[in-house]
Amino acid sequence: MSTFPGSPRLVKGAIVGLDAFNPLASVIVFQYNPDTMTRQLEARMSGGEGGDRSEALRLSGPPKETITLSVEIDATDQLEQGDRQAATTGVHPALAALEMLIYPKSAKVISDVVLARFGNIEIVPPEAPLTLFVWGPQRVLPVRLSRFSITEEAYDTQLNPIRAKVELTLQVLSYADLKLDHPGYTMFMAHQIAKETIAASHLKNSAQNFSMPKLL
Repeated sequence: MSTFPGSPRLVKGAIVGLDAFNPLASVIVFQYNPDTMTRQLEARMSGGEGGDRSEALRLSGPPKETITLSVEIDATDQLEQGDRQAATTGVHPALAALEMLIYPKSAKVISDVVLARFGNIEIVPPEAPLTLFVWGPQRVLPVRLSRFSITEEAYDTQLNPIRAKVELTLQVLSYADLKLDHPGYTMFMAHQIAKETIAASHLKNSAQNFSMPKLL
């Protein structure tokens, strides 16, 4: 990392889990920002093949967006600096924080077992914390961590992983997926409005260099 005084301050990406009873359930700041990120958008259309022709271009909602990226976690620098946690557990804490985003809380599991034994037949499945994908000020998105794979690449003498690569698949949650009073609903709307503003600025700059072809 450059120590040049004039170098820009690097903004790091992060995944943040928010819980009603634990405002910061998980905070995973990327140690190294990934070089690439893949975003796949699938339009939500009302009209399908063979359907009403008047509905061919009608949108039923925002696109379904899936984000995939690879994140590297490395405790080598911390070990060289004598960090006690890195020496004791390696990168286990960061991996555990990610995994807990898709685990039901153990207290809820135990509570449900007790209720079931007392004959309670209506047990509500637990909710995952509201998970946010933070990628700079322009993109703070509510997401569902739908899948991830962990490749542990090195271990210390106690078999704690000290280096790992995590492949993340995130499903963006839009206002089509969330209730009106859910905080993620408002977050996505703010994201879309900001995107519309950016798109409008691009249109203004591009219009000067574009001439509309004549339509027959």
